[in-house]
Amino acid sequence: MSSTHGDYLHEPKGWRSWLFTLDHKRIGILYFWSTLAAFVLGGILAMLIRMELLTPKSDLLPADTYNKVFTLHGAIMIFLFIIPAIPAAFGNFVLPLMLGAKDVAFPRLNLASYYLYVVGTLILLGGILGGGIDTGWTFYTPYSSTTGGTVSLMVFGVFVLGFSSIFTGINFIATIHKLRAPGMNWFRLPLFAWGTYATAIIQVMATPVLGITLLLLIMERVFRIGIFDPKLGGDPVLFQHFFWFYSHPAVYIMILPGMAIISEVIPVFSRKTIFGYKAIAYSSLAIALISFLVWGHHMFISGQSQLASAVFSFLTFLVAIPSGIKIWNWLATMYKGSIKLDAPMIYAIMFLTLFAIGGLTGLFLGALSTDVHLTDTYFVVAHFHYVMMGGTFIAYLAGVHYWWPKMFGRMYSEKMSRLAAALVFVGFNLTFLSQFLMGSRGMPRRYASYVQDFQPMHVLSTVGSWILALGLFLILGYLLVSLRKKPDAPANPWGGATLEWETPSPPPAHNFDRTPVPTHGPYDYDREPALV
Repeated sequence: MSSTHGDYLHEPKGWRSWLFTLDHKRIGILYFWSTLAAFVLGGILAMLIRMELLTPKSDLLPADTYNKVFTLHGAIMIFLFIIPAIPAAFGNFVLPLMLGAKDVAFPRLNLASYYLYVVGTLILLGGILGGGIDTGWTFYTPYSSTTGGTVSLMVFGVFVLGFSSIFTGINFIATIHKLRAPGMNWFRLPLFAWGTYATAIIQVMATPVLGITLLLLIMERVFRIGIFDPKLGGDPVLFQHFFWFYSHPAVYIMILPGMAIISEVIPVFSRKTIFGYKAIAYSSLAIALISFLVWGHHMFISGQSQLASAVFSFLTFLVAIPSGIKIWNWLATMYKGSIKLDAPMIYAIMFLTLFAIGGLTGLFLGALSTDVHLTDTYFVVAHFHYVMMGGTFIAYLAGVHYWWPKMFGRMYSEKMSRLAAALVFVGFNLTFLSQFLMGSRGMPRRYASYVQDFQPMHVLSTVGSWILALGLFLILGYLLVSLRKKPDAPANPWGGATLEWETPSPPPAHNFDRTPVPTHGPYDYDREPALV
């Protein structure tokens, strides 16, 4: 396939051509850099938290500032990075190419979703400049409805970001239903498409609940309507029900796309057809369905009935089954495979290790007898980071290294990528394994000061965060350096069998010269594709 028509990076130049583009690939790249900038900001705040916790006394940040910093760290990482990073960035760039489509179903809606992301981000950052908030990223009432600060402004920013997520979900559902290449039936879809589809269902169905909840919070603060504040006749536990009805499915908005990336990487670098294709595909939909039924496990100590807690505990264990199916099938795919340990595969194996730890430690939080002891301790912090960062973010790094040549037409240093991966793995585990120990011994989360006995583990955790940060900056460094090279990425550097690898690197603006007709499955490695 010729690239003489020019690729999307060499179409009309200038900032206007990017701001008003309808090309899904350009919009994906805009999301990529925007969410990456949010991650850097959230990471700086995380480093401030770890520096403060080097010593038992609050000596770097005043207590109220510390509360604002961990609130903003959580809000930025959740709403500005981890929810949109994979679906909006990689989903936009890769999904139409995988389907053999020219673009997404609604290109203008796609651009509007990015504008809403930018507007929501600016509102959120405006709230930070206005003094910030100290409620925690969950905005729990009645504190959030009565405290000072820029709560209404920041909550409104998250409200706007929700519309961006909904628009993206609608677009992907329509694209997968209507724009598949001729002959690409549902069971010839790449598993990344299945994961994106399940994620889009959650985005469309769950996000409006969060939007309404946050709007009610703003109304209570502005108009003093009694919804959540008990002084006004409201019920603060109602906020928790509404919030977690969205936010637990939102956990799978974060992790399902990461799982989808792993489903792409492992068969390519194992040179084997994916084991249990249909089981992985259906497990994505099962996770999406069950995720709506487990919100109550966040509320075991909120006063709900024992029967309700027992039911939610059972459902929490139930959601582990489809996740376990995925892990089993990934391991079975690797078994007796011709494994090549390039950077994407290294991060995929790292994902399997860290996500397994995150999932298994979740069992302690799903069981009533242990959750009561572990709630609001550092055990929860460690579990959450093993699932979200050890899971979603490590999968994100696998996706960055896997699709970077396709997105930018550049190859990065494989030697540097392996060094960075080692630093990330060591730093991550030093940072968060120690927090499991602290939490099991009763160290409460969100405290700027603590008893002297916990200091050695806090020091270990902080040193680990420095190693982790070094690894992440090394990744950013060699990726940026690669952009200064001449275009050197072949069309298919990894030997993938999905349709995006049949386009030049980077792809032309129109994606395909002619509508592709798939003649093999997305993981058909009996047919060895040529490295173009």
